[in-house]
Amino acid sequence: MSSLSSAELRIPVVTAAAVREFARGGYHGTTIADVAAAARISPAYVFKLFPGKERLFVAALEDCFQQIVETLTIAAEEATGSGPDGILDAMGGAYAQLISDRSLLMLQVHAQSVADVPEIGQALRAGLASVVRLAKARSGASDEAVQRFIAYGQLCHLIVTTGVDDVTDDWAVLVARGIRHPA
Repeated sequence: MSSLSSAELRIPVVTAAAVREFARGGYHGTTIADVAAAARISPAYVFKLFPGKERLFVAALEDCFQQIVETLTIAAEEATGSGPDGILDAMGGAYAQLISDRSLLMLQVHAQSVADVPEIGQALRAGLASVVRLAKARSGASDEAVQRFIAYGQLCHLIVTTGVDDVTDDWAVLVARGIRHPA
């Protein structure tokens, strides 16, 4: 039986720190040193694990989508027998609960802002593809229903990041109607 190396043990710690730091500061506003400090290791060691900021951001984004897929899978399993709409609703509720700390949400928003960086854009598309494919396969819903599910999720992102749910103007009430997120 082989034991994990120090590097293999550090990768999840560094990745978790990268999720938090990139969610807070974005791709351009976060340094390797910021992530290293959050992970309590040296910047040189982060570079040893992830050869460059791009690769570190991608690892954080991949971890983000892995957490999302795991959460949606559990929600779908628990909602089995509820019909396609019930399964999608359960998946949406689980996602809203998952992003209540906002790190995963903000990391996705920041990733969208730098999707023109080829490696990041590719990772973002791969993550979205995994969510779409999971929603389709687990719910058995129509393509249109899955598209609405994804669109609804993006609307939720917009509402949360802009604070629209706290605005009482008629336009904001219209946009946020029926959408609630855990505090």
